[in-house]
Amino acid sequence: MNNPNVKIIEEKLLSDNWYTLKKITFDYRNPAGQWAQQSREAYDRGNGAVILLYNRESQTVILTQQFRMPTYVNGNATGMLIEACAGLLDKDNAEDCIRRETEEETGYRITQVKKIFEAYMSPGSVTEILYFFVAEYHKDMKVNEGGGAEHEQENIQVLELPFQQALQMIETGEIKDGKTIMLLQYAHIHGLL
Repeated sequence: MNNPNVKIIEEKLLSDNWYTLKKITFDYRNPAGQWAQQSREAYDRGNGAVILLYNRESQTVILTQQFRMPTYVNGNATGMLIEACAGLLDKDNAEDCIRRETEEETGYRITQVKKIFEAYMSPGSVTEILYFFVAEYHKDMKVNEGGGAEHEQENIQVLELPFQQALQMIETGEIKDGKTIMLLQYAHIHGLL
Protein backbone atom coordinates (compact mmCIF):
# COMPACT_ATOMS: atom_id res chain seq x y z
CA MET A 1 0.00 0.00 0.00
CA ASN A 2 1.91 2.99 -1.27
CA ASN A 3 -0.66 5.50 -2.51
CA PRO A 4 0.44 8.94 -1.21
CA ASN A 5 -3.19 10.10 -1.41
CA VAL A 6 -4.39 7.57 1.18
CA LYS A 7 -3.56 7.50 4.89
CA ILE A 8 -5.19 4.73 6.90
CA ILE A 9 -6.22 6.08 10.30
CA GLU A 10 -7.89 3.07 11.90
CA GLU A 11 -8.91 -0.51 11.13
CA LYS A 12 -11.69 -1.86 13.34
CA LEU A 13 -12.60 -5.56 13.24
CA LEU A 14 -16.40 -5.86 12.99
CA SER A 15 -16.63 -9.62 12.51
CA ASP A 16 -14.41 -12.65 12.12
CA ASN A 17 -17.16 -15.25 12.24
CA TRP A 18 -16.71 -16.76 8.76
CA TYR A 19 -14.07 -14.47 7.28
CA THR A 20 -13.20 -10.93 8.37
CA LEU A 21 -15.21 -7.73 8.07
CA LYS A 22 -13.36 -4.52 8.92
CA LYS A 23 -14.32 -0.88 9.10
CA ILE A 24 -11.45 1.17 7.74
CA THR A 25 -11.22 4.89 8.45
CA PHE A 26 -8.82 6.77 6.20
CA ASP A 27 -7.87 10.18 4.91
CA TYR A 28 -8.10 10.60 1.14
CA ARG A 29 -6.61 13.45 -0.87
CA ASN A 30 -8.82 14.29 -3.87
CA PRO A 31 -7.48 15.58 -7.23
CA ALA A 32 -7.81 19.20 -5.98
CA GLY A 33 -5.36 18.36 -3.17
CA GLN A 34 -7.91 18.52 -0.36
CA TRP A 35 -7.91 15.86 2.36
CA ALA A 36 -11.19 14.34 3.60
CA GLN A 37 -11.79 11.53 6.08
CA GLN A 38 -13.88 8.56 4.95
CA SER A 39 -14.92 5.19 6.37
CA ARG A 40 -15.60 2.03 4.40
CA GLU A 41 -16.28 -1.59 5.29
CA ALA A 42 -14.21 -4.28 3.59
CA TYR A 43 -15.00 -8.00 3.67
CA ASP A 44 -11.91 -10.23 3.34
CA ARG A 45 -12.73 -13.78 2.37
CA GLY A 46 -9.44 -14.48 0.62
CA ASN A 47 -8.73 -14.72 -3.08
CA GLY A 48 -10.21 -17.29 -5.43
CA ALA A 49 -10.00 -19.05 -8.76
CA VAL A 50 -12.64 -20.03 -11.32
CA ILE A 51 -12.54 -22.21 -14.43
CA LEU A 52 -14.62 -22.96 -17.50
CA LEU A 53 -14.27 -26.56 -18.64
CA TYR A 54 -15.08 -26.98 -22.33
CA ASN A 55 -15.08 -29.78 -24.87
CA ARG A 56 -14.55 -28.71 -28.48
CA GLU A 57 -15.60 -32.04 -29.95
CA SER A 58 -18.97 -32.23 -28.19
CA GLN A 59 -19.43 -28.42 -28.03
CA THR A 60 -20.24 -28.65 -24.30
CA VAL A 61 -19.23 -26.98 -21.06
CA ILE A 62 -19.22 -28.20 -17.47
CA LEU A 63 -20.98 -25.96 -14.95
CA THR A 64 -22.21 -26.53 -11.42
CA GLN A 65 -25.41 -25.74 -9.57
CA GLN A 66 -25.75 -25.19 -5.83
CA PHE A 67 -27.70 -23.28 -3.20
CA ARG A 68 -26.36 -19.75 -2.48
CA MET A 69 -27.93 -18.13 0.59
CA PRO A 70 -26.98 -14.51 -0.33
CA THR A 71 -28.87 -14.83 -3.62
CA TYR A 72 -31.84 -16.36 -1.82
CA VAL A 73 -32.18 -13.44 0.59
CA ASN A 74 -31.84 -11.06 -2.36
CA GLY A 75 -34.78 -12.37 -4.37
CA ASN A 76 -33.55 -15.60 -5.99
CA ALA A 77 -36.70 -17.67 -5.27
CA THR A 78 -34.94 -21.03 -5.00
CA GLY A 79 -31.47 -19.85 -4.02
CA MET A 80 -30.01 -22.18 -6.64
CA LEU A 81 -27.28 -20.72 -8.86
CA ILE A 82 -25.59 -22.11 -11.96
CA GLU A 83 -21.88 -21.32 -11.88
CA ALA A 84 -18.50 -22.20 -13.26
CA CYS A 85 -16.40 -24.31 -10.90
CA ALA A 86 -14.62 -22.07 -8.38
CA GLY A 87 -12.99 -22.01 -4.97
CA LEU A 88 -10.90 -20.08 -2.51
CA LEU A 89 -7.12 -20.30 -2.79
CA ASP A 90 -6.58 -21.03 0.90
CA LYS A 91 -2.79 -21.45 0.96
CA ASP A 92 -2.47 -22.71 -2.64
CA ASN A 93 -1.46 -20.76 -5.70
CA ALA A 94 -4.29 -20.13 -8.15
CA GLU A 95 -3.44 -22.95 -10.56
CA ASP A 96 -3.12 -25.59 -7.83
CA CYS A 97 -6.36 -24.35 -6.29
CA ILE A 98 -8.36 -24.60 -9.49
CA ARG A 99 -7.04 -28.08 -10.26
CA ARG A 100 -8.10 -29.25 -6.76
CA GLU A 101 -11.50 -27.54 -6.95
CA THR A 102 -12.19 -28.92 -10.43
CA GLU A 103 -11.68 -32.50 -9.30
CA GLU A 104 -13.57 -31.94 -6.03
CA GLU A 105 -16.58 -30.19 -7.57
CA THR A 106 -16.86 -31.67 -11.07
CA GLY A 107 -15.04 -35.00 -10.81
CA TYR A 108 -12.67 -34.16 -13.69
CA ARG A 109 -8.88 -34.36 -13.25
CA ILE A 110 -7.67 -31.79 -15.75
CA THR A 111 -4.17 -31.83 -17.19
CA GLN A 112 -3.68 -28.39 -18.70
CA VAL A 113 -5.16 -25.08 -17.57
CA LYS A 114 -4.77 -21.65 -19.10
CA LYS A 115 -5.00 -18.49 -17.01
CA ILE A 116 -6.84 -15.85 -19.03
CA PHE A 117 -7.12 -12.88 -16.64
CA GLU A 118 -7.82 -11.79 -13.08
CA ALA A 119 -10.45 -9.40 -11.76
CA TYR A 120 -11.88 -7.81 -8.64
CA MET A 121 -15.49 -8.95 -8.58
CA SER A 122 -17.04 -6.53 -6.09
CA PRO A 123 -14.38 -3.89 -5.37
CA GLY A 124 -16.66 -1.59 -3.41
CA SER A 125 -16.94 -4.00 -0.51
CA VAL A 126 -14.98 -7.25 -1.01
CA THR A 127 -11.17 -7.57 -1.13
CA GLU A 128 -11.18 -10.76 -3.24
CA ILE A 129 -9.34 -10.96 -6.53
CA LEU A 130 -10.46 -13.84 -8.75
CA TYR A 131 -8.13 -15.70 -11.12
CA PHE A 132 -9.91 -16.91 -14.28
CA PHE A 133 -8.93 -20.11 -16.11
CA VAL A 134 -10.13 -22.24 -19.01
CA ALA A 135 -9.34 -25.89 -19.74
CA GLU A 136 -10.43 -28.56 -22.17
CA TYR A 137 -11.98 -31.67 -20.69
CA HIS A 138 -12.60 -35.13 -22.13
CA LYS A 139 -14.66 -38.04 -20.82
CA ASP A 140 -11.52 -40.01 -19.90
CA MET A 141 -10.55 -37.27 -17.41
CA LYS A 142 -13.55 -38.11 -15.21
CA VAL A 143 -12.21 -39.73 -12.01
CA ASN A 144 -15.24 -39.39 -9.70
CA GLU A 145 -18.76 -38.00 -9.57
CA GLY A 146 -17.76 -34.61 -8.14
CA GLY A 147 -20.32 -32.82 -6.01
CA GLY A 148 -17.96 -31.01 -3.66
CA ALA A 149 -16.27 -31.78 -0.38
CA GLU A 150 -18.48 -33.49 2.19
CA HIS A 151 -16.69 -31.80 5.12
CA GLU A 152 -17.52 -28.41 3.56
CA GLN A 153 -21.24 -29.35 3.35
CA GLU A 154 -21.22 -28.76 -0.38
CA ASN A 155 -24.12 -30.18 -2.35
CA ILE A 156 -23.04 -29.46 -5.88
CA GLN A 157 -24.81 -30.75 -8.97
CA VAL A 158 -22.56 -31.15 -12.02
CA LEU A 159 -24.10 -29.94 -15.29
CA GLU A 160 -22.83 -30.73 -18.78
CA LEU A 161 -24.53 -28.30 -21.13
CA PRO A 162 -24.31 -27.55 -24.84
CA PHE A 163 -22.31 -24.34 -25.16
CA GLN A 164 -25.00 -22.56 -27.18
CA GLN A 165 -27.59 -23.45 -24.55
CA ALA A 166 -25.36 -22.02 -21.81
CA LEU A 167 -25.04 -18.77 -23.76
CA GLN A 168 -28.83 -18.62 -24.16
CA MET A 169 -29.23 -19.19 -20.41
CA ILE A 170 -27.51 -15.84 -19.86
CA GLU A 171 -30.19 -14.20 -22.03
CA THR A 172 -33.06 -15.98 -20.25
CA GLY A 173 -31.68 -15.19 -16.80
CA GLU A 174 -31.07 -18.83 -15.89
CA ILE A 175 -27.37 -17.98 -15.50
CA LYS A 176 -26.89 -14.87 -13.36
CA ASP A 177 -23.45 -15.47 -11.88
CA GLY A 178 -20.98 -12.80 -12.98
CA LYS A 179 -17.87 -14.96 -13.15
CA THR A 180 -19.70 -17.59 -15.21
CA ILE A 181 -21.07 -15.01 -17.62
CA MET A 182 -17.56 -13.58 -18.07
CA LEU A 183 -16.11 -17.03 -18.84
CA LEU A 184 -18.87 -17.99 -21.27
CA GLN A 185 -18.48 -14.69 -23.10
CA TYR A 186 -14.69 -15.14 -23.17
CA ALA A 187 -15.16 -18.59 -24.74
CA HIS A 188 -17.57 -17.13 -27.32
CA ILE A 189 -15.39 -14.12 -28.20
CA HIS A 190 -12.21 -16.22 -28.48
CA GLY A 191 -13.82 -19.07 -30.40
CA LEU A 192 -13.02 -21.81 -27.90
CA LEU A 193 -16.16 -23.65 -29.03
